[in-house]
Amino acid sequence: MPLTREDSFVSPSTSWNKKSLSIETAYFQFKFNYFHTPVTRILFVCLGNICRSPAGENTMRNLLQQEGVTNISLDSAGTAGYHIGKEPDERMTATLKNRGIRITGQARQFERKDFDDFDLIIPMDEDNRRNILRLARSKSDRTKVQPFMNFCTEFTNPEVPDPYYGDQDGFELVADIIADGCVGLLAKTRKN
Repeated sequence: MPLTREDSFVSPSTSWNKKSLSIETAYFQFKFNYFHTPVTRILFVCLGNICRSPAGENTMRNLLQQEGVTNISLDSAGTAGYHIGKEPDERMTATLKNRGIRITGQARQFERKDFDDFDLIIPMDEDNRRNILRLARSKSDRTKVQPFMNFCTEFTNPEVPDPYYGDQDGFELVADIIADGCVGLLAKTRKN
């Protein structure tokens, strides 16, 4: 016999079917947790939003899918408006595709409202970090900005290099750095 809302207010002396109670309790706990699980919203940022930041977004999405993580949402943006509306760079797309990572997205420019929409804003280099911080309105906004390289464990570069004007080796290096940083980022979000 299913429990009703009124049943939950019955005195402790009432006799219960313990199995029904535990199933009902588990259902309500699941329902509460499902709808109240906090979502961490992460934004990856580079200059034009066609190479590094979409690589970060899509590499992280691939990792989250592999790990079964569903409480993290992702996006990417650029601090410059050079490529608004364009798809990710073909070379970056091919590099990630060869690694089994599907890359999607359309370039957009970082906006001040992104501080409201995201919990963590991850610039790929110092110039973009400074450009983002110029738009910050408060200490709270500034604390959301964390350089991507802070999450890397295997690479010690000060920045994720921009591969746009280079050769294929540059795209491979960026993909390696991004893979490393995404693993570190996931570990950090799991700790928090």
